[in-house]
Amino acid sequence: MPPDQRLLRANRTLAKRAWGNLLKRTHVSALNELSTDFGLSLAMGDFLLLENRWYVTHSGLIRLAERRHCGGIHVRPVLKSCDPPNSRWVFRAVVFKSRTCRGFVGYGDADPSNTSDLVRGAEMRVAETRAVNRALRKAYGIGICSVEEIGSFSGPPAAEKNHRKRPPQPVNGDGGNSQHLLRDRLCQLIRQHELDPVLVKSYAVDFCGVKTLKEASRDQVENFIHHVADWAAKDKNALVCQLNNYLGQKEGAA
Repeated sequence: MPPDQRLLRANRTLAKRAWGNLLKRTHVSALNELSTDFGLSLAMGDFLLLENRWYVTHSGLIRLAERRHCGGIHVRPVLKSCDPPNSRWVFRAVVFKSRTCRGFVGYGDADPSNTSDLVRGAEMRVAETRAVNRALRKAYGIGICSVEEIGSFSGPPAAEKNHRKRPPQPVNGDGGNSQHLLRDRLCQLIRQHELDPVLVKSYAVDFCGVKTLKEASRDQVENFIHHVADWAAKDKNALVCQLNNYLGQKEGAA
């Protein structure tokens, strides 16, 4: 079987397992195009189904550019449109598909009015990513919007894991009971927000920096629960987007 057909079959299987009855004919048709024409992979988190629409991701666009041997990407801030004291940033990105390409231009802006509270202070990076995404979509003819371009995008900055943790809690003698209470709290959180428990577990392992969740300390698990509860309350769609990045691991486990 040709590689593009294997990818298409894998994407269809994964989409049915992840979204089931939510998939419509239009979704399947678009999935076929994204798979065969652009080589995007659901397992790799290259595109996602959010609010009944497909969205491509920044990582998916970057991988596409690498496969197509992109000649380079030039990004710079549009200083006359920026207002750093008010956290407003505008970037201009130019994608060169080859050495002789004249370039495809994309602009991206970000400020507190069109970003989530979870990325407060990271508006400059969001604006840069949005500009790159728009330029890449123009260069390679991808009509669907990227996740990072939508106003509700709120993927936490990489450094946020280390800065938003709660202070360690003292350990008492009933460690076993504490672990059970944490597990119950996590299960309750999953039920409350209708999250996929397998994806949540994969995210927890990554968040805690361990190989298995059993290796995580009580403080690490408690920090994770606090993080997910806060994110789900502020922007559940963005949390689901983050969890869907672990669909490939779920597929492997199945």
